[in-house]
Amino acid sequence: MAEMNEAVGAGLAAYYEFVAAQLHKWVDPLSNEQFWRKPYPYGNSAGHLVLHLTGNLNYYIGARVAETGYVRDRDREFREKQPPPKEEALRAFDRTIRMVVATIRKHKLNDWGKAYTAEREPEAKDRFEIFLRCAGHAYHHVGQMVYLSRELART
Repeated sequence: MAEMNEAVGAGLAAYYEFVAAQLHKWVDPLSNEQFWRKPYPYGNSAGHLVLHLTGNLNYYIGARVAETGYVRDRDREFREKQPPPKEEALRAFDRTIRMVVATIRKHKLNDWGKAYTAEREPEAKDRFEIFLRCAGHAYHHVGQMVYLSRELART
């Protein structure tokens, strides 16, 4: 069973690191202005998606699993009128990924099945499910950043 715990932890940690690398691949080439620009009248900027992923992971994993005390303002993630510089937003995202990975690596076999609850997350019933759901959610938004980055490169 120890091998299974190590495989689950190593796999999840590697996947979060992969997601972060993919995010950087697409947003690092953007200027600060491009990072915050919405190329369509609907949707979000890459920058607001980064703020959203940072808040999402800090709340669902940081506050609810790692007990960091993080307090989320979800609406602000999408409506921040005075966003931080791109580099600052990315540093916060990277710190959050490191926290998620460290939390994963601390998990023991019995920890994965511990009960889980959080606002706006009725589907995840245990810790493994929230780590899995957050990973999928993060990669979904990275996919959106791919399209945003390609559109911004054309204009």
